[in-house]
Amino acid sequence: MRILVSDPLSPEGIALLEKYHRVDLVTGLNEKELIDLIGKYDALVVRSGTEVTAAVIEAADKLRVIGRAGVGVDNIDLEQATTRGIIVLNAPEANTISAAEHALAMLTSLARNIPAADCALKAGRWERGRFMGVELHQKSLGIIGLGRIGSEVARRARAMGMSIMAYDPYIPAEHAEKIGVTPVPLADLLKAADFITLHLPCNKQSRHLIGAEELAAMKPGVRLINCARGGLIDEEALYRAILEEKVAGVALDVFEHEPPLESPLLALPQVVATPHLGASTREAQVNVAVQVAEQVVLALRGDPVVSAVNMPSMLPEEMAGVKPFLPLMRLLGGLYFHLYGGRIDEIELFYGGEVAGQSVTPLTTACLIGLFSHILGEQVNYVNAPHIARSRGIKVRESTRQDIENFTNLVMLAVKADGEEHTIAGTIFNRSDIRIVRIGGYRIEVIPSPFMLLCTYTDKPGVIGRVGTFLGRNGINIAGMQVGRRSAGGEAIMALQIDEQVSPELLEQLARLEGILTARFVHLLDRELLPVVKNSGEF
Repeated sequence: MRILVSDPLSPEGIALLEKYHRVDLVTGLNEKELIDLIGKYDALVVRSGTEVTAAVIEAADKLRVIGRAGVGVDNIDLEQATTRGIIVLNAPEANTISAAEHALAMLTSLARNIPAADCALKAGRWERGRFMGVELHQKSLGIIGLGRIGSEVARRARAMGMSIMAYDPYIPAEHAEKIGVTPVPLADLLKAADFITLHLPCNKQSRHLIGAEELAAMKPGVRLINCARGGLIDEEALYRAILEEKVAGVALDVFEHEPPLESPLLALPQVVATPHLGASTREAQVNVAVQVAEQVVLALRGDPVVSAVNMPSMLPEEMAGVKPFLPLMRLLGGLYFHLYGGRIDEIELFYGGEVAGQSVTPLTTACLIGLFSHILGEQVNYVNAPHIARSRGIKVRESTRQDIENFTNLVMLAVKADGEEHTIAGTIFNRSDIRIVRIGGYRIEVIPSPFMLLCTYTDKPGVIGRVGTFLGRNGINIAGMQVGRRSAGGEAIMALQIDEQVSPELLEQLARLEGILTARFVHLLDRELLPVVKNSGEF
C-alpha cells in the first residue's frame, strides 16, 4: 500500500513504514497540493504542520488511516474522517517519560534556583548567598492528576525521598497505593503540600482548577509546577499570589496563551519558564515516530490498534444489531458520571431480553465512552475505551439473560466505588425510543430531552406544586414530568423536561425549597445524548 508522510518524521519511523509499504515523504504541502496528491494514498502520516481539512479527506478516495505523530489531533478534521470511516490515531504514550523527566527538572530547578543562579554567574556575578534553596528530601509533593505522566513523576519523586500525595477522583485508590502515593481530596492536598505539580488535561471542568481561592488555601511558601496544559492555573491570580509572597516560586512549561511573550509572570524572578519543552527530547521524537508507524501498519493490516482517537467502522452485520442500543449505552455512561461522578472501581453491565442476544462488547465499550469522555481531555473511542479502563485498574464485567420480565430489553449499569454501588437502567421501545427506567433505588420512566431537572424530594402533598410554581415564576416552561418513589410518604424522585437551561443561582434556590432534598440540572446533547453541563447537590 502507499503511505504519504507530509511532515518531517524521524528516520526510524520512516524505516518501519518502508519495511511493509511504499512511502513517499513530501513536506511543505499546502491544502490544494495535498488535495491533488492524497487520492492515491492508503495512509497519511502527519505532525502538527499539515492541516488535514474536510476538503482533503473528501478527496482521499483510498485513505484508510491518518496517523498523527504526536498527541494532539487539532489539525485533523475528526468528524469528517469518522464519517468517511477513516481511522485517526496518535501516539499518546510516546512522550510520557520525557514529560515526566521535564517536570522533575523543573521541580529541582525551582527548589535550587538553578536558572537564576546560572544567569547571574554568566553575567559576572558570584552571588552564593542570594540563591539559597530548599531540599526536596522529606518535603511533601502533591500531584494533581495521577495518569501516565503523573504516575511516572511520583515514582521518580519517591526516589528523591519526597512524601507523595495525589488527587485524582478517577483513579482507583489501589493504583495510587501501589506506586507509593496517598490519595487525598483536593482540599487536603492544597493545604498540606510543599510542592504541587499538575498532570491533567485542560477542559471545561479543569480550566482554572487552580484559581485565587485554591491559591489562598495553600500553605505559605508553596511552589507550583505546571508542565501539563496551559489554562489549568489562573495566571492573573497566580501573579498576585507571587507578589503577595503566598507562593514562593513557580515553574511553567505551558501557558494559557502561547507564546506568552507579554505575560507579566515572565518578569518575576520567582518564575522558572520554558517554551513548552515537555516532549522535546530526541528519544520522545523517535518514540512518537515509531509508535505511530507501528499503529499505521496494524491499521492497514486490519488488526486492532490501541491509539485510535475516533470510532472505526464496525462490520455491517454487527452494526445492524447493536446500533439501536448505542445511544442508550452512551447515555447511561454519561448520566452516571453527572449524577454520581467520583472514583470508579468496578463496572458491571447487565443485558436482558432481546439485547442479550447481540454482541454486547461494542455496547459495553459505548458505555465506557459515555463515562470516560467526560473524565479525560483526550478522545475516547471504541478502540481505546477498554484499554483506558484496564490501565486505570477498573474492572468491567458483563452478564446477559434473555428471559426477563416487564421489558423486551433492559440494560442496567452498576458502578462500585469506595464501598458504594450506584445503578442506572434503561431500555428502548420500537428500536429508537429511549427510556431511563431506574435511577438508584427509584423506578421511574424518564424521557431524555436536551434540558432536564432531576430532583429528589419528600413525598408529601404540595412539593411538586412548589417546584412547578417556582419554575413558572422564573419563566421556565415544563414540557413533561415523570415521578417515582420507593414508598408513600418517603423519598421520591421527579424528572422534569424543560425548555431552557437553569442557571446555577436558580438551581440553588430550587434546592432550598421546602421538601426538596437534591436538585440537579443536566444538559443532554441532541445528537449524542450526552450530559455535559451543570449539577448541584449529591444524588
